[in-house]
Formats: sequence, C-alpha cells, structure tokens
Amino acid sequence: MTDTATFDRIDTIVKKDPVVLFMKGTPTFPQCGFSSTVAQVLAHLQVQYESYNVLEDAEIREGVKAYSDWPTIPQLYVGGEFVGGCDIIREMFESGELQKMVTQ
Repeated sequence: MTDTATFDRIDTIVKKDPVVLFMKGTPTFPQCGFSSTVAQVLAHLQVQYESYNVLEDAEIREGVKAYSDWPTIPQLYVGGEFVGGCDIIREMFESGELQKMVTQ
C-alpha cells in the first residue's frame, strides 16, 4: 500500500515537467529493454523530458504503479497525465499519435 506522502511526491514529479518518464535505469544507461525502447522513441522524436530511475527509489517504484493503476515500468506522463507503458508508447509512435502529443 502506498502512503499519501509517496502519492504527493509522484504527483509533484509528474506535474513539474511537460514530459516525464519513470524508467528502470537512465536514458543513457537503461536497465531493461522496455525502458530502453521508450527512451529511444523519445530520443528519436527529440523530446525534452525528465526521467526518474525507479531502481533508486523503492517507494517511487511501487508507488507509481498504484498512482497510475498500471502494473509495469516504464511509464510515460505528458502534461501531468499518464500515457502508457512500452507497448502503448510504441503503438502511439508508429501511428503518429505520440508525435502530436509531445509537440503541442
């Protein structure tokens, strides 16, 4: 169970920057293939984003799953709203929907 303080921290993180990625590792050194894929998509689109390495913070790692009601990492937020994980981001990229969302 995630406490209110952790939810508040996550809420602050996702609303602080226009595009936020919770991932395993960092954009330059991802620690899982799914995180790597999303970071590569964002790099390809030349999107400025803030990333948070969930491997460095167990509260955030578990809390973000409850916050979004999404069981896996990575998780991408745009404009303070949860967009999706790796498969959704890949599909949105392939359809052109992600490009429209992150370049508004």
